Amino acid sequence: MRDRIVALTDNLSRTIVGKKEPIRLVLIALLSGGHALLEDVPGVGKTLLAKSLARSINGRFQRVQCTPDLLPSDVTGTNIWNPNSREFEFLPGPVFANVLLADEINRATPRTQSALLEVMEEKQVTVDGEARRVPQPFFVIATQNPIEYQGTFPLPEAQMDRFTISLSMGYPTADEELKMLQKQLHRVSTDDLEPCISLEDVQELQRLASLVKVTPSLQQYMLDLVRATRADDDISLGVSPRGTVALQRATQALAFLEERDYAIPDDVKFVAPHVLSHRLIVASGRQPKAIIEKLLRSVSVEPELIAA
Repeated sequence: MRDRIVALTDNLSRTIVGKKEPIRLVLIALLSGGHALLEDVPGVGKTLLAKSLARSINGRFQRVQCTPDLLPSDVTGTNIWNPNSREFEFLPGPVFANVLLADEINRATPRTQSALLEVMEEKQVTVDGEARRVPQPFFVIATQNPIEYQGTFPLPEAQMDRFTISLSMGYPTADEELKMLQKQLHRVSTDDLEPCISLEDVQELQRLASLVKVTPSLQQYMLDLVRATRADDDISLGVSPRGTVALQRATQALAFLEERDYAIPDDVKFVAPHVLSHRLIVASGRQPKAIIEKLLRSVSVEPELIAA
């Protein structure tokens, strides 16, 4: 399975130049069975990353361009009347995919945003009282521009809580941008990518990642960190129990990517800013990630964990 992870990472690097950490974070979200929120300005490769991932795992890719006039049925699907059979037939929406890109999700109305709540948590949609399972694995990558607020609808806490990880692609370095220009001369695109692993491989990787050992002491460290967000004066709303579970699963996924069958405190420290910060409502003008970094410095680690 390690060879499959290396092949997947290398395949993504063919189109995504120099973004090792964002690729790693997206793989952590995928292997933990969660979803990823990409908060960044346009044109830095968010859509390219989603399409490249779908292509690499030989999965079905669907994209929803979120706009204020988008309806929930445009996302989940709807029943339509077939005059020939004289019966209603279900027309699947774009959520029936392996990789769903919800582009500029905060431009959709809260009513449409809520259409993703059930499917992101329970891997199913309910239309006219009938529940329908979506294909497995099912992975949502949502994007939003953190700078542009005109005509947007901020995601509610329940929606933000559905994302395992939030991350930013960021601008490339000068060398990375030069390599990007050089690759454009050869027109390397997602169509040039060959699937390197199967959907069954992805599910097996997810299963193996969930078997990574997490000691009770490390679980207590994660719990102390989460509970500290609920008592901090700079935070109005701390991390929910769903966030605690997401932190553990992301920690396991990172340890698995590092070729270990056990997790260590450094795994928690790496994923914590990306797993916890978007779940906070801050009371002050401070940035959520800065608060998480402060808590990481203040919450102590058991000595036996450091020794391990």
